[in-house]
Amino acid sequence: MISQLANEQIKRRGLMFVLSSPSGAGKTTLTRLLREQEPSLTLSVSVTTRSRRPSEVEGVHYHFISEAEFLAMKQRGDLLESAEVHGNHYGSPRDQVNEALAQGKDVLFDIDYQGARQLVANAPEDVVSVFILPPSMKELRSRLERRAEDSAEVIERRLGAAKKEIIRWQEYRYVLVNDDLDRTFSRLRMILAAERLRRERQTGLDHFIDQLIAE
Repeated sequence: MISQLANEQIKRRGLMFVLSSPSGAGKTTLTRLLREQEPSLTLSVSVTTRSRRPSEVEGVHYHFISEAEFLAMKQRGDLLESAEVHGNHYGSPRDQVNEALAQGKDVLFDIDYQGARQLVANAPEDVVSVFILPPSMKELRSRLERRAEDSAEVIERRLGAAKKEIIRWQEYRYVLVNDDLDRTFSRLRMILAAERLRRERQTGLDHFIDQLIAE
């Protein structure tokens, strides 16, 4: 009972848990598994100007908007980060993220290195960034082909872009090679658990320690 009361007193600020990877390296699957196994994670649903894929649901995977709407949001400062990938625009709405962090909720981001870089620049203490690598380029091609959602031309473009994305690996706090989905997912959860316990995030710790000393 005492331990439970102590934990309730020690409030913490939420964190931004950022996953990035080349298309096909497993980021989307890992994001889905995190949401299933870590229900307290709030997914930051990005806005995008690209066309919706058959398997995607509006408001769940993305908010699909026009280019004019996107540019208006960016101009108003409504986006915490934004990027152009494969000729399409992506961005994370600012208000919903800031509100969640203030309430101690963790926000999950499925974004590319451009967006991750902006988040780190704007809120370095709030961001926990993880880059997911494929085990090989051959396997990456195979995964893209098995997905059967992109044309051969798009797949070639994504493979070319993958190499440009992979060289950004040093910008991330953690790097995982996704050669085994279960192992990679287990490591992701360990990273999340450890980062949640960082002293700097425990916003109620000072008050709790003052109480301890006064007893």
